[in-house]
Amino acid sequence: MKTVLTIAGSDSSGGAGIQADIKTMTVHGVYAMSAVTALTAQNTTGVTGIMEVTPEFLARQLDSIFTDIYPDAVKIGMVASAGLIETIAERLEFYKAKNIVVDPVMVSESGSRLLRDDAVETLRSRLFGLATLITPNIPEASVLAGMTIAGPDDMLTAARIISSEYGCAVLCKGGHNINDANDLLYRDGLYRWFYGERVDNPNTHGTGCTLSSAIASNLAKGMDLETSIGRAKEYITGALKAMLDLGQGSGPLNHMWNICTKE
Repeated sequence: MKTVLTIAGSDSSGGAGIQADIKTMTVHGVYAMSAVTALTAQNTTGVTGIMEVTPEFLARQLDSIFTDIYPDAVKIGMVASAGLIETIAERLEFYKAKNIVVDPVMVSESGSRLLRDDAVETLRSRLFGLATLITPNIPEASVLAGMTIAGPDDMLTAARIISSEYGCAVLCKGGHNINDANDLLYRDGLYRWFYGERVDNPNTHGTGCTLSSAIASNLAKGMDLETSIGRAKEYITGALKAMLDLGQGSGPLNHMWNICTKE
C-alpha cells in the first residue's frame, strides 16, 4: 500500500485540516499519516482557538514518520509560523521527501490574511522550492504574484510569475467569481486548463485541503501530475454533489461519497 503524510492543523469539526486529509487519503486507497502543526477549536461557524505545537515537537513527529514508514507523497496545509515552516523544510530536505504538494493557506475565503509577513516569506523561500506542486486560490495567487487577478488571462500571468520565481508547478484554483471552477496548471513554461463543474452547494468547508490531499494521493500511486489533478477534481465534484448538510455554517464535503450510500 502506498503511503501519504499530511502536515497540517487539526480541525475539531472534521471538515478540513488533517481530518479532511485523512478521510480523502483513505478513500483513495492510500495509507494516511499525520504530523500535527496545531490544534484548533472550530466548527462550521468559525474558529474559536488555536494552539500551535513547538518546532521541536513537530520535528520529532516528522522524524518518527520518516524513519519508520517513509511516505510516497507529502501534503502540507496551513502552517502559521515561520519556525514551523523552517522545521518542515529542513526535515523534508534531510529525508529527501518526494511528491510534495503545498496548499499555501495564506488568505481566508473572506480575504483575511492568515499568515504573518515573516511566515509568508519563509513559506516562499523555504517550502515552495521543494514542492512538486503548489495550489494557491485566487487571493493567495494574487499575494504571491503581487498583482490583481480579475480573469483567466490574469490567472495565467500570475501562475507564470509564481512558477518562474519558485521553480515549481502551480495549480491556480479558479472560483472567487473568476470562473466556473476552472483551474490552471502551469509548469515548465507550459499550461493546461482543468475545466470543472460549478456545483450549487454552500457547504464548501475544506475543499482546498481535500483537493491537495487527493492530488498527493494520486501522485503516491504513481500517476503523473496532470492525471492526478484531473482525478482529484472529479473527486471534489462528486463530494460536493453529494450535498452533505451538517452544522449551522458552511459545512463539510461528503468525503466518503464514492464508497457509501445513504440509508
